[in-house]
Amino acid sequence: MAKIISEIEEQPALALFDSGATHTYIEKNLVRGLPVLKPYQVGLGGGGKVIEVKEVCTIRARIEGLEFDTKAIPLAEIGAADGRRLGLIIGALPMEEWEIRLNPENGALDLAGLRGREFTEYPVIAGLSVAQTDRIFPS
Repeated sequence: MAKIISEIEEQPALALFDSGATHTYIEKNLVRGLPVLKPYQVGLGGGGKVIEVKEVCTIRARIEGLEFDTKAIPLAEIGAADGRRLGLIIGALPMEEWEIRLNPENGALDLAGLRGREFTEYPVIAGLSVAQTDRIFPS
């Protein structure tokens, strides 16, 4: 199901939410200037084939005003859906992590889980335990 994401790194983009894809893929032109993380290997299916992912970056996305982040593999081109060029494919891992669900009956996105998440920021001070920072910054 293709869905407009209002922003990917502050750029408008069309995304395909694909529960059949494990990873997230993004067009390289949307991630210029973002830091690229170290390469890693991915096993494909039961055939034992392994591919090396040479680039991966962390992106911040926004849909209906709700933010989420995920790691994405940059590709030169993603393709199209419904005759429109895709900027990214959001895979099953971030959908599960951020509680984004696809309605199989009509292909609509269910954002109730993402909408209901509460974020708590915890201060991080080098060398201090959580208990020590709790005394410094009581709730």
